[in-house]
Amino acid sequence: MRRLGGKSALITGAARGIGRAFAEAYVREGARVAIADIDIARARETAAEIGDAAIAVELDVTRQDSIDAAVAETVAALGQIDILINNAAIFTAAPIVEIDRADYARTFDINVAGTLFTLQAVARHMIERGIKGRIINMASQAGRRGEPLVAVYCATKAAVISLTQSAGLNLIAHGINVNAIAPGVVDGEHWDGVDAFFAKYEGKAPGQKKREVGEAVPYGRMGRAEDLTGMAVFLASDEAEYIVAQCYNVDGGQWMS
Repeated sequence: MRRLGGKSALITGAARGIGRAFAEAYVREGARVAIADIDIARARETAAEIGDAAIAVELDVTRQDSIDAAVAETVAALGQIDILINNAAIFTAAPIVEIDRADYARTFDINVAGTLFTLQAVARHMIERGIKGRIINMASQAGRRGEPLVAVYCATKAAVISLTQSAGLNLIAHGINVNAIAPGVVDGEHWDGVDAFFAKYEGKAPGQKKREVGEAVPYGRMGRAEDLTGMAVFLASDEAEYIVAQCYNVDGGQWMS
Protein backbone atom coordinates (compact mmCIF):
# COMPACT_ATOMS: atom_id res chain seq x y z
CA MET A 1 0.00 0.00 0.00
CA ARG A 2 1.35 3.38 -1.01
CA ARG A 3 1.70 5.72 1.97
CA LEU A 4 -0.07 8.73 0.45
CA GLY A 5 -2.78 6.94 -1.48
CA GLY A 6 -5.89 9.10 -1.92
CA LYS A 7 -4.18 12.27 -0.64
CA SER A 8 -3.91 15.61 -2.44
CA ALA A 9 -0.95 17.93 -1.97
CA LEU A 10 -0.13 21.53 -2.79
CA ILE A 11 3.61 22.12 -3.17
CA THR A 12 4.92 25.66 -3.64
CA GLY A 13 7.97 26.36 -5.76
CA ALA A 14 7.52 22.94 -7.31
CA ALA A 15 8.34 23.58 -10.95
CA ARG A 16 11.99 22.62 -10.40
CA GLY A 17 14.56 21.41 -7.91
CA ILE A 18 13.53 20.22 -4.47
CA GLY A 19 9.85 21.03 -4.99
CA ARG A 20 9.72 18.95 -8.14
CA ALA A 21 11.45 16.05 -6.40
CA PHE A 22 8.82 16.21 -3.66
CA ALA A 23 6.02 16.18 -6.23
CA GLU A 24 7.47 13.16 -8.02
CA ALA A 25 7.91 11.28 -4.74
CA TYR A 26 4.36 12.06 -3.65
CA VAL A 27 2.92 10.81 -6.92
CA ARG A 28 4.93 7.59 -6.55
CA GLU A 29 3.34 7.20 -3.10
CA GLY A 30 -0.16 7.56 -4.53
CA ALA A 31 -0.92 11.27 -4.05
CA ARG A 32 -2.16 13.82 -6.54
CA VAL A 33 -0.18 17.05 -6.54
CA ALA A 34 -0.57 20.70 -7.48
CA ILE A 35 2.67 22.07 -8.88
CA ALA A 36 2.42 25.66 -7.63
CA ASP A 37 4.95 28.13 -8.97
CA ILE A 38 5.30 31.74 -10.06
CA ASP A 39 6.74 30.38 -13.34
CA ILE A 40 3.50 28.89 -14.63
CA ALA A 41 4.98 27.85 -17.97
CA ARG A 42 7.59 25.71 -16.30
CA ALA A 43 5.03 24.43 -13.77
CA ARG A 44 2.89 23.21 -16.68
CA GLU A 45 5.89 21.48 -18.24
CA THR A 46 6.69 19.78 -14.94
CA ALA A 47 3.10 18.69 -14.39
CA ALA A 48 2.91 17.29 -17.92
CA GLU A 49 6.15 15.35 -17.40
CA ILE A 50 4.96 13.92 -14.07
CA GLY A 51 1.65 12.80 -15.57
CA ASP A 52 -2.07 12.78 -14.91
CA ALA A 53 -1.66 12.91 -11.13
CA ALA A 54 -0.16 16.42 -11.34
CA ILE A 55 -1.68 19.79 -12.18
CA ALA A 56 -0.04 23.20 -12.55
CA VAL A 57 -1.17 26.19 -10.49
CA GLU A 58 0.16 29.73 -10.75
CA LEU A 59 1.24 31.10 -7.37
CA ASP A 60 3.02 34.24 -6.24
CA VAL A 61 3.42 33.82 -2.47
CA THR A 62 3.92 37.57 -1.98
CA ARG A 63 0.32 38.28 -3.04
CA GLN A 64 -2.65 37.21 -0.93
CA ASP A 65 -4.99 37.16 -3.92
CA SER A 66 -2.62 34.75 -5.67
CA ILE A 67 -2.40 32.50 -2.59
CA ASP A 68 -6.19 32.42 -2.24
CA ALA A 69 -6.65 31.73 -5.96
CA ALA A 70 -4.08 28.92 -5.94
CA VAL A 71 -5.75 27.25 -2.96
CA ALA A 72 -9.18 27.56 -4.58
CA GLU A 73 -7.91 26.22 -7.92
CA THR A 74 -6.23 23.26 -6.21
CA VAL A 75 -9.38 22.42 -4.25
CA ALA A 76 -11.51 22.70 -7.40
CA ALA A 77 -9.20 20.36 -9.32
CA LEU A 78 -8.21 17.86 -6.61
CA GLY A 79 -11.21 18.02 -4.25
CA GLN A 80 -9.32 19.13 -1.17
CA ILE A 81 -5.83 19.74 0.18
CA ASP A 82 -4.51 17.13 2.62
CA ILE A 83 -0.85 18.17 2.49
CA LEU A 84 0.95 21.47 2.00
CA ILE A 85 4.68 21.85 1.46
CA ASN A 86 5.88 25.45 1.79
CA ASN A 87 8.94 25.18 -0.43
CA ALA A 88 9.04 28.50 -2.32
CA ALA A 89 12.02 30.61 -1.21
CA ILE A 90 14.90 32.74 -2.45
CA PHE A 91 18.52 33.13 -1.35
CA THR A 92 20.47 36.31 -0.79
CA ALA A 93 23.87 37.22 0.64
CA ALA A 94 25.84 40.35 1.53
CA PRO A 95 28.08 41.68 4.29
CA ILE A 96 26.14 43.37 7.08
CA VAL A 97 27.20 46.86 5.98
CA GLU A 98 25.96 46.22 2.43
CA ILE A 99 22.52 44.71 3.15
CA ASP A 100 19.94 46.44 0.99
CA ARG A 101 16.57 47.25 2.57
CA ALA A 102 14.61 46.34 -0.56
CA ASP A 103 16.40 42.99 -0.87
CA TYR A 104 15.80 42.35 2.85
CA ALA A 105 12.08 43.09 2.46
CA ARG A 106 11.72 40.90 -0.64
CA THR A 107 13.50 37.95 1.00
CA PHE A 108 11.35 38.12 4.13
CA ASP A 109 8.22 38.61 2.02
CA ILE A 110 8.84 35.38 0.10
CA ASN A 111 10.53 33.18 2.70
CA VAL A 112 8.58 34.14 5.81
CA ALA A 113 5.36 35.95 4.90
CA GLY A 114 4.87 33.62 1.94
CA THR A 115 5.20 30.61 4.21
CA LEU A 116 2.91 32.06 6.89
CA PHE A 117 0.08 33.20 4.67
CA THR A 118 0.08 30.12 2.44
CA LEU A 119 0.02 28.00 5.60
CA GLN A 120 -2.82 30.13 6.94
CA ALA A 121 -4.92 29.81 3.78
CA VAL A 122 -4.49 26.04 3.62
CA ALA A 123 -5.08 25.63 7.38
CA ARG A 124 -8.37 27.52 7.07
CA HIS A 125 -9.42 25.14 4.29
CA MET A 126 -8.43 22.11 6.37
CA ILE A 127 -10.28 23.35 9.45
CA GLU A 128 -13.40 24.18 7.45
CA ARG A 129 -13.45 20.68 5.93
CA GLY A 130 -12.38 18.86 9.09
CA ILE A 131 -9.24 17.58 7.35
CA LYS A 132 -6.55 16.08 9.58
CA GLY A 133 -3.86 17.56 7.39
CA ARG A 134 -0.11 17.80 7.20
CA ILE A 135 1.84 21.03 6.65
CA ILE A 136 5.58 20.86 5.99
CA ASN A 137 7.69 24.02 5.95
CA MET A 138 11.12 24.13 4.36
CA ALA A 139 13.65 25.55 6.80
CA SER A 140 17.43 25.20 6.39
CA GLN A 141 20.62 24.56 8.30
CA ALA A 142 21.00 28.33 7.80
CA GLY A 143 18.16 28.77 10.27
CA ARG A 144 20.14 26.96 12.96
CA ARG A 145 23.01 29.50 13.14
CA GLY A 146 24.26 32.71 11.58
CA GLU A 147 26.75 33.09 8.76
CA PRO A 148 28.98 36.12 8.09
CA LEU A 149 27.55 36.87 4.64
CA VAL A 150 24.09 35.34 4.94
CA ALA A 151 22.42 37.30 7.74
CA VAL A 152 19.13 37.93 5.99
CA TYR A 153 18.62 34.44 4.58
CA CYS A 154 19.65 32.85 7.91
CA ALA A 155 17.17 35.09 9.73
CA THR A 156 14.34 34.10 7.40
CA LYS A 157 14.95 30.42 7.92
CA ALA A 158 15.23 30.87 11.70
CA ALA A 159 11.84 32.57 11.45
CA VAL A 160 10.45 29.59 9.53
CA ILE A 161 11.59 27.25 12.31
CA SER A 162 9.95 29.46 14.94
CA LEU A 163 6.80 29.79 12.86
CA THR A 164 6.65 26.01 12.50
CA GLN A 165 6.79 25.60 16.26
CA SER A 166 4.04 28.15 16.90
CA ALA A 167 1.78 26.97 14.10
CA GLY A 168 2.35 23.36 15.09
CA LEU A 169 1.29 24.00 18.68
CA ASN A 170 -1.75 25.99 17.56
CA LEU A 171 -3.03 23.82 14.73
CA ILE A 172 -2.65 20.41 16.33
CA ALA A 173 -5.83 21.27 18.23
CA HIS A 174 -7.52 20.88 14.84
CA GLY A 175 -5.68 17.66 14.02
CA ILE A 176 -3.27 19.43 11.65
CA ASN A 177 0.39 18.46 12.06
CA VAL A 178 2.90 21.18 11.21
CA ASN A 179 6.58 20.27 10.96
CA ALA A 180 9.66 21.37 9.02
CA ILE A 181 12.66 20.00 7.16
CA ALA A 182 16.07 21.68 7.43
CA PRO A 183 18.25 20.70 4.47
CA GLY A 184 21.96 21.37 4.36
CA VAL A 185 23.66 22.31 1.11
CA VAL A 186 21.64 20.84 -1.75
CA ASP A 187 23.01 20.71 -5.28
CA GLY A 188 20.91 22.04 -8.15
CA GLU A 189 20.58 24.94 -10.53
CA HIS A 190 19.92 27.35 -7.65
CA TRP A 191 23.49 26.77 -6.47
CA ASP A 192 24.82 28.67 -9.48
CA GLY A 193 23.34 31.79 -7.92
CA VAL A 194 24.57 30.91 -4.42
CA ASP A 195 28.06 30.26 -5.76
CA ALA A 196 28.01 33.62 -7.56
CA PHE A 197 27.33 35.46 -4.29
CA PHE A 198 30.36 33.87 -2.65
CA ALA A 199 32.50 34.45 -5.72
CA LYS A 200 31.62 38.12 -5.44
CA TYR A 201 32.15 38.61 -1.70
CA GLU A 202 34.91 36.08 -0.98
CA GLY A 203 36.86 36.47 -4.20
CA LYS A 204 36.48 32.81 -5.10
CA ALA A 205 36.61 31.36 -8.57
CA PRO A 206 33.29 30.18 -10.03
CA GLY A 207 32.53 26.72 -8.64
CA GLN A 208 35.10 26.95 -5.83
CA LYS A 209 32.60 27.58 -3.02
CA LYS A 210 30.37 24.78 -4.23
CA ARG A 211 33.29 22.37 -4.20
CA GLU A 212 34.38 23.52 -0.73
CA VAL A 213 30.96 23.15 0.88
CA GLY A 214 30.51 19.71 -0.65
CA GLU A 215 33.84 18.56 0.75
CA ALA A 216 32.91 19.90 4.20
CA VAL A 217 29.77 17.75 4.52
CA PRO A 218 30.50 14.81 6.87
CA TYR A 219 28.65 12.46 4.53
CA GLY A 220 31.16 13.38 1.84
CA ARG A 221 29.08 15.25 -0.74
CA MET A 222 26.44 17.90 -1.21
CA GLY A 223 22.87 16.78 -0.82
CA ARG A 224 20.58 16.04 -3.73
CA ALA A 225 16.91 16.88 -3.93
CA GLU A 226 16.13 13.17 -3.78
CA ASP A 227 17.84 12.94 -0.37
CA LEU A 228 14.99 15.00 1.11
CA THR A 229 12.03 13.10 -0.31
CA GLY A 230 11.99 10.33 2.28
CA MET A 231 11.48 12.81 5.11
CA ALA A 232 8.85 14.70 3.12
CA VAL A 233 6.88 11.51 2.50
CA PHE A 234 7.24 10.37 6.10
CA LEU A 235 6.02 13.66 7.59
CA ALA A 236 2.99 13.60 5.30
CA SER A 237 2.12 10.01 6.16
CA ASP A 238 0.08 8.43 8.94
CA GLU A 239 3.37 7.25 10.48
CA ALA A 240 4.07 10.84 11.57
CA GLU A 241 0.73 11.43 13.28
CA TYR A 242 2.28 12.00 16.73
CA ILE A 243 5.00 14.37 15.48
CA VAL A 244 4.18 18.01 16.18
CA ALA A 245 6.11 21.29 15.72
CA GLN A 246 9.47 19.65 14.95
CA CYS A 247 12.24 20.56 12.51
CA TYR A 248 14.26 17.67 11.10
CA ASN A 249 17.79 18.07 9.78
CA VAL A 250 18.45 16.25 6.51
CA ASP A 251 21.95 17.50 5.84
CA GLY A 252 24.52 14.72 5.73
CA GLY A 253 25.61 15.37 9.32
CA GLN A 254 26.29 19.09 9.12
CA TRP A 255 24.20 20.06 12.14
CA MET A 256 23.25 18.11 15.25
CA SER A 257 20.29 19.15 17.38
